Amino acid sequence: MRRELGDAYVDALRAAYSGRVPGGADLVCYWFEKSRSALASQALIAAGLVATNSIRGGKNRAVLDAIVQGSRIYDAWSDEPWVNEGAAVRVSLVAFGQTSGAAMLDGHEADLIQSNLEAGSAQVANVTQAERLAANARVSSQGAVLVGPFEVTAEQAREWLKQPNPNGRPSSDVLRPLSNGKDITSRSRQMWVVDFNRMEQADACLYEHPFRHVELFVKPIRASNPRPARRDRWWIHGEHGGAWRAATASIPRYVATSQVSKHRVFVWLPVAVWPHQTVISFARADDTTFGILHSRFHELWSLRMGTSLEDRPRYTPTTCFETFPFPAGLTPLDTAHQRTEALASGALIPADLESNRPPALASQAPAAPENAAIRAHAIAIAEAAHRLNTLRRNWLNPPEWTVRVPEVVPLGMTASPYPDRIEPRPGLSEADAKALQKRTLTNLYNQRPAWLASAHQQLDAAVAAAYGWADYTPDMPDDEILRRLLALNLARAAD
Repeated sequence: MRRELGDAYVDALRAAYSGRVPGGADLVCYWFEKSRSALASQALIAAGLVATNSIRGGKNRAVLDAIVQGSRIYDAWSDEPWVNEGAAVRVSLVAFGQTSGAAMLDGHEADLIQSNLEAGSAQVANVTQAERLAANARVSSQGAVLVGPFEVTAEQAREWLKQPNPNGRPSSDVLRPLSNGKDITSRSRQMWVVDFNRMEQADACLYEHPFRHVELFVKPIRASNPRPARRDRWWIHGEHGGAWRAATASIPRYVATSQVSKHRVFVWLPVAVWPHQTVISFARADDTTFGILHSRFHELWSLRMGTSLEDRPRYTPTTCFETFPFPAGLTPLDTAHQRTEALASGALIPADLESNRPPALASQAPAAPENAAIRAHAIAIAEAAHRLNTLRRNWLNPPEWTVRVPEVVPLGMTASPYPDRIEPRPGLSEADAKALQKRTLTNLYNQRPAWLASAHQQLDAAVAAAYGWADYTPDMPDDEILRRLLALNLARAAD
């Protein structure tokens, strides 16, 4: 919006609608709010607008929340294809106002239409009522925005890591592997990124080759950037990710998912790997948290609470994660210290589950069961999650077809600070090499073989037990799960 309209206009617009339209919402949201205001003053009886389908979630949905509080949505098409001047997008058509008669959603009669443009009734949980939970704060975030071609190939990065710098420091200070959403759902592109964090230019230029790359390729682009900080400090990422660096300073790995993906899958990434802006990351290293995130319950919640890009679900930390009610005793607040305990299998559970809660925040997490029960649930979830991840890893990179190769040791260091990389085995046949390239998480979840479905069912059973749902079976309806999760969310938000 700033690029098209300029800083002065955007700042004035946001100031005029402060408290009514969230910062960062799409431009069309201001027209929804303008129409709602006209309805409230009786200047309008009804209104109808077209927006991209992202109006249904995230910050954009706030304007629809306000509309259904003061009037109602009486006709809507939630997710339709739209081609305009060759650009194919998905849109939502929304009509609202003080009208009578049955509501129509996607051409079918509905009791009511919720602000996420789904049908609602007394029997269906209205998850748009869910509130953000203090216990989930400061854990999940979107990867930092680079703003410029800071990316380099792995080959180029390895070559620079072998070169000396005038300050005597290794280039590993400013070079790290990069993962974007496509790297998670497909095979890795093997890209790296130049990352000067918050260095001053006088310090950054001492890393000769990385700095030269940024000077040649990033600086010319940033020269016309309307934001002074990005224009003047062109060698630094557009968003340097300071909060994320602090959140992961004491852990060796973190959980990640592609922001937009056909399947909601989660993976482990070493902390040395920088998350691209198309990645949503979670600052936890234990398999218990990983397992809860990868359960049917969180997947279902995120699908209802998120938005979409075209026909692919989009995960938004504020609505999908910060509202999600974890099992009691295993909330992000309970694992805030980030310490882990290793099990014999190699799985990691949160350490000191009951004693790690900061005293000042103790009242913000739900009352937990006895420590022994919490630990038992944590172990069951972690073991199931660890098994799922191991099976998937073996399928993605069969040891018969791949080999683990130690990453380059930077000049001046005795060991590599980077994770090993996986390469095809020398002499691998052409047919097997082609088959290996097709082994991606997207293809795996498209196929969903019996072993994968079984592993997920085992994980779901462990997570359901942690919720205390003794009646859970794989046949439990989605609406019943959402009803229970919403009740938990609202109860905790009220505490």
